[in-house]
Amino acid sequence: MRIPLPPVAMPPEAAAIAQEYADGLRTPVEPRDAATVVLTRSGADPTVGPEVYLLSRHRTMSFAAGMAVFPGGGVDPRDAAESTPWAGPAPADWAERLGCDESEARALVCAAVRETFEECGVLLAGASADEVVDDVSGDDWEADRVALESRELSLSELLARRGLVLRSDLLGAWAGWTTPVFEAKRYRTWFFVAALPDGQLTRDVSSESVSVSWMPAAEAVTAAEEGTLALMPPTYLTCLEVAGYASPDALLAEAATRRIDMFTPTLEGGQLTLMEHHRALLQERGRL
Repeated sequence: MRIPLPPVAMPPEAAAIAQEYADGLRTPVEPRDAATVVLTRSGADPTVGPEVYLLSRHRTMSFAAGMAVFPGGGVDPRDAAESTPWAGPAPADWAERLGCDESEARALVCAAVRETFEECGVLLAGASADEVVDDVSGDDWEADRVALESRELSLSELLARRGLVLRSDLLGAWAGWTTPVFEAKRYRTWFFVAALPDGQLTRDVSSESVSVSWMPAAEAVTAAEEGTLALMPPTYLTCLEVAGYASPDALLAEAATRRIDMFTPTLEGGQLTLMEHHRALLQERGRL
């Protein structure tokens, strides 16, 4: 069953365009594969649940302009490199979790790790399967981050040169969203969750954001509902779900049980439709 997400409604002009796509009068853009990471940490007040890391995007961006988003971005073809040093669940295991083939799963996990480093200076990697790097904020690391961001360096090359392995076990699979067919720019996005590694700090380094912040997921939901924080429906609903867990560890334990089915919202009655499992959460908040 699909439901509208209050308070998100489409303007009449946008709804009319969406209907043209539904009627076959327009051809949808092919979505690009992408990965986004819900980076979490325990908050100062354990009773309000995990905090999430959000980047507020420039209003001039061609996609999600002015929105607060999780770190993430499109898959780079080099993310699929089989030479990437790897520890944790293998790409074949991730393929089952993510609902895709092994090559695509490898690329998505690598994109998630790469984008997290590029956009907030956090690297989910270590010298072995039992270690995580504890400080990646020095000038030499920043030079590598910039080279990665500019595509002068691939993630595989960075890890190999540093003697590190990607720690896929530090990620959890959470959800899959495809941008509606009526959008001019579309992504098929796999959502991952992760906890901020001990010893690492987020840094405001993304060239695509005007500001960054840590805030309780529950607070982000309330701010969105009050109109003081702009969140896209998938971000809003993900924050709403995350707010229901006591800690990052509890969130990752839930992620370990998930298998991802990609969902594409449609338009019904001028509002975006969503999956049934969000109904109870929205009803609890009086949003239905």
